[in-house]
Amino acid sequence: MAVVREESLRDRYGRSADQRADRGLKIVGAVLGVALIGLIGWFGYHYVVERSVSGELIKFKRVSATEVEAHLEVRKDRDATGSCTLRSLAESGAEVGRLDVRFGAGETRIDRVVTVRTTDSATSTELLACTSD
Repeated sequence: MAVVREESLRDRYGRSADQRADRGLKIVGAVLGVALIGLIGWFGYHYVVERSVSGELIKFKRVSATEVEAHLEVRKDRDATGSCTLRSLAESGAEVGRLDVRFGAGETRIDRVVTVRTTDSATSTELLACTSD
C-alpha cells in the first residue's frame, strides 16, 4: 500500500488572489476607520473648546398679540462678549419677531427675561444661536 501524503491547497498553490485582495481591503478599511475617528475627535474637541458662549431658552410666555416674554440663560467665559438671537414664530411657521440680546464681559452666567416684539400673534419662541464677538 502506498502512503498518500495529504497537502493542503494553500501549501501547494499559495494564497488565492481573492484572499490577497481581502487582506488589502481590510488594511485600507482599518486605516480609513482610524482616520475618520481621529477627524471626528478633532472636530468635537474644537467645537467644545472654541465655544465660549452657550445659551438656553428656559421658557417663554405670550404676553399679548404683539409681545412675548422669554427667559434666557447664558453661560460664558468671564471676559467674553457677544449676543444671542431669539425669534418668535406664528402658527403658520412664519417669523413674526426677532431680537438680538447683547451681553458684555464681567459675568459668567446671565439670567435675563427679555421682551420680543412681534408683528402678529406668536405661538412659539426659539433660541437660534449665541455667538461671541
